[in-house]
Amino acid sequence: MIYEIEERTLHFKQPAGTSRGVYTTRKIWLVHLYDGDRHGVGECAPLPDLSCDARPDYAEVLDGFLRTGVNADIFDPAIRDFPSMLFGIETALLNLQRGDRLFDTAFSRGEVGIPINGLVWMGNYEEMLKRMEEKLKKGFRCVKLKIGAIDFEQELALVKRIRERFSFHEVELRLDANGAFSFEEALYKLELLSQYAIHSIEQPIRQGQWTYMAELCRESPLPIALDEELIGVNDPEMKAHMLNIIKPRYIILKPSLHGGMKGCREWIQIAKEQGIGSWITSALESNIGLNAIAQFASEIYGDDIRMPQGLGTGQLFIDNIEMPLEIRGDKLWRCR
Repeated sequence: MIYEIEERTLHFKQPAGTSRGVYTTRKIWLVHLYDGDRHGVGECAPLPDLSCDARPDYAEVLDGFLRTGVNADIFDPAIRDFPSMLFGIETALLNLQRGDRLFDTAFSRGEVGIPINGLVWMGNYEEMLKRMEEKLKKGFRCVKLKIGAIDFEQELALVKRIRERFSFHEVELRLDANGAFSFEEALYKLELLSQYAIHSIEQPIRQGQWTYMAELCRESPLPIALDEELIGVNDPEMKAHMLNIIKPRYIILKPSLHGGMKGCREWIQIAKEQGIGSWITSALESNIGLNAIAQFASEIYGDDIRMPQGLGTGQLFIDNIEMPLEIRGDKLWRCR
């Protein structure tokens, strides 16, 4: 089997703001596998300052894994700590072996769509309000707001304004704080937000504070979902231990951050055993990664997915890679 690593830089249509900073470009590595006439491609896309495997020598480490041979051994514990590399190689292998239909599901066959949430990036009050209105006009009935970058009072006013116009029966609101709150202020802010029928809030405080996060999960009037908290926790026993301590309502899985497809399967199973819900999202990958994540979600959760997934990032880049993906209303479809 022959392999090739292709480095690309994608450019955002508009700056993507988070509490950790603003992204204007996105570097990815595509893994191409060749076996005779067959070709498979997967995307390795670490996020700077977030992924546990984002490092200066990323391409060299990836090349080292590929050089040792791409086969069942790629799932050896040695690659567990490199989730974005594992996800890219997993995808390339599936693509090589199965073609465009990575999993045989109704979504992969183009028969059903997956419900997704609309995503409103951080900005000033007017920008976020405008983006919110655009998502609602497009038919989204679940919208995720990224908060934590502007004054909290303005964010609270935005949530209030949305709720004054749309009841929770009409629009499900999810919030993502990306760890922006301090522990001392978090519960007070969660109590204020709870007035507005919020579905859940992701990562209210920064990761690594298990005792504080566990207390918030016990006391919060809002359901808490873990996201960044899962990064770097790659051992199955440690996953179970962490969830047992914190006891969140949900976990949110990103294959590029949380152990590839293999690692996400472990997370979902462990969470299910503890009565914890989950959903899957993309992590600013190109359409190659998004296509694989969407097909993986349809395989994990079945053909009748009811909970909106976080798969609406395919229109973020001006130079995205063409794939047969299309958003119709509030669903992501694979075109036949």
